[in-house]
Amino acid sequence: MKQYNLNDSYITEIPGKRALSTKDLQVYYGDNHAIFDANLIFPRFQITSLIGASGSGKSTFLRCLNRMNDKIAKVDGQILYRNVDINSDKINVYEVRQHIGMVFQRPNPFAKSIKENITFALKNAGITKKDALEERLESSLKSAALWDEVKDNLSKSALALSGGQQQRLCIARSIAMRPDILLLDEPASALDPISTSKIEDTLNDLKKDYTIIIVTHNLQQASRISDYTAFFHLGHVIEYNTTAHVFTNPKMQATEDYVSGNFG
Repeated sequence: MKQYNLNDSYITEIPGKRALSTKDLQVYYGDNHAIFDANLIFPRFQITSLIGASGSGKSTFLRCLNRMNDKIAKVDGQILYRNVDINSDKINVYEVRQHIGMVFQRPNPFAKSIKENITFALKNAGITKKDALEERLESSLKSAALWDEVKDNLSKSALALSGGQQQRLCIARSIAMRPDILLLDEPASALDPISTSKIEDTLNDLKKDYTIIIVTHNLQQASRISDYTAFFHLGHVIEYNTTAHVFTNPKMQATEDYVSGNFG
């Protein structure tokens, strides 16, 4: 693998309102220093892609943003949401995840009906009125572009849906909680091109209401759907800029090599 100066980076200033930011974020798996001094600002109602080779730290970083690494890694530094450091020991992690939802690489619907996949967490959060549950059910499935496909079969097992439908159900399940931010870890990597296209269309529609941060190994996907892109290499954020700049006029040699296919 080519050697790059990991102390060099280009992190652009992000205009407008911020949804989330990290300050001096460090992650350790035992003695393994996995993330170094990550300082990123995520703008509201935009899609930001995190790209980089396998093992670059992008998924580790993403999982920090709603405290998914708590029991498996040591996370230092600040994660600022609404001017509150949600990396503090005093923070209620369950409440954090109500505001910052997450969709994983492989669809993970509950072994319940389509309807119950949406309403289960809502009921646990104290939403019990039938009208409110029905409204959340329909609105979230519509937002995930799934309503028309399942509205006549809401009692059907979610496990009977196709992979692409299951992933959109998982997106609907997350946004039913009305989070501010939606994190997605390679949500289309196990899907066929048609299902991938539907996921991308769904995300583009959702960004009017949600801030979206997505890890993807698919550079074409990152260039198609994201407004900003951060390139990770060996635990370092090498470059963060508008997606157009990262892909057509990168500032760092490592970034240019990666997006042009000359990396490694």
